[in-house]
Amino acid sequence: MAGRPLIGVSTYLESEARWGVWELEAALLPAGYPRLVQRAGGLAALLPPDGPEHAAAAVARLDGLVIAGGPDVEPVRYGALPGPRTGPPARARDAWELALIDAALAADVPLLGICRGMQLLNVALGGTLVQHLDGHAEVPGVFGRHPVKPVPGTRYAGIVPEECSVPTYHHQAVDRLGSGLMASAHAADGTVEAIEPAGPAGWVLGVQWHPEMGEDLRVMRALAEAAAGPPEHPGAAAGTPGAAG
Repeated sequence: MAGRPLIGVSTYLESEARWGVWELEAALLPAGYPRLVQRAGGLAALLPPDGPEHAAAAVARLDGLVIAGGPDVEPVRYGALPGPRTGPPARARDAWELALIDAALAADVPLLGICRGMQLLNVALGGTLVQHLDGHAEVPGVFGRHPVKPVPGTRYAGIVPEECSVPTYHHQAVDRLGSGLMASAHAADGTVEAIEPAGPAGWVLGVQWHPEMGEDLRVMRALAEAAAGPPEHPGAAAGTPGAAG
């Protein structure tokens, strides 16, 4: 690896946050996300919501992209009315992150969706969501754990081949899979816990849990390795024997 790959992570846009004497609108992100990127060998760049027309330019400067967890995706994005347990919309974030996903897929930039990010990846490709399920966020504000079982032969199973316990906090999940996607891990109750392209494609993965809240680096390290690209051939540098002229 010539250098640490630059991995963008999408952020929240909150109407007010407080630090010191200040209480202002803020673009913010739980520190677990950039720390996980850094621990896995990447450089973290935070991507606050912007105009969707700027997404392709942002992605062009990145080696990899993470769509972070957060609020519920607005149901209109997948042709549904909001249910009684669905949270308020985050329209600017939905629009920005959908544009980031589209740009990453078009440019073959390695992409990881985490929790909401996995759900939004599914929606971006025409899938739908279950708007509420029980058992995956039992205590408000407290991450739980449950086992996740990989589907043999998938990219996820190649990264994490065994069933393992993961940090989880969500009340929505994938319903109908988006075009070209397949489930690559499940919870014991059948909930889809990971998704990825069903056929040959670039590095794309969505996970329903929160790796930034645990100690297992394997998923983020796999993204960082894909973002770094293949090792440079010893003779590939300009001016060295065997380099292209």
